[in-house]
Amino acid sequence: MRKLENSELERKSIDDFKKSDKTPLILVLDDIRSLHNIGSVFRTADAFLIEKIILCGITATPPNKEIHKTALGATETVTWEHHENVLEVISNLKKENIITLSIEQVESSVFLQDFKVDKNQKYALIFGNEVYGVAQEAVALCDGCIEIPQLGTKHSLNISVSAGIVVWDLFKQFNN
Repeated sequence: MRKLENSELERKSIDDFKKSDKTPLILVLDDIRSLHNIGSVFRTADAFLIEKIILCGITATPPNKEIHKTALGATETVTWEHHENVLEVISNLKKENIITLSIEQVESSVFLQDFKVDKNQKYALIFGNEVYGVAQEAVALCDGCIEIPQLGTKHSLNISVSAGIVVWDLFKQFNN
């Protein structure tokens, strides 16, 4: 077994990325404090051809040196926009018939392994603040909630880790 060289990875150019069919997922980041978390989510979004990232509230926006440190250029490929109010964003997404799902631990949540995508549907995944999670008002406005099962003593994951887990699972479903 031999590690592949960068030249062997068939990476897309920025133009090719922008022209590519996207995975019908929108990632909504609300009040994310860590610039490294934001950059990591951009990098994950690039890896799985995510349609768009919506940054809300205090979530910082590119260009930013600290975001770039972990995004490694993904802020140039992934479409993004910023809005102040996550509740308005969720309402507008629902008006566009996009299913909104908070990624949170709530009553009546669906465990990630039990969630099945409709391949004809577009989804928006709402990720919340590192300390408080998705705001209760946002949870209440969403169409549903996906929960990542956790069995240890800690019942929280870093937001960039959560995004990677959920995006990978839904990406697999869309591409099977």
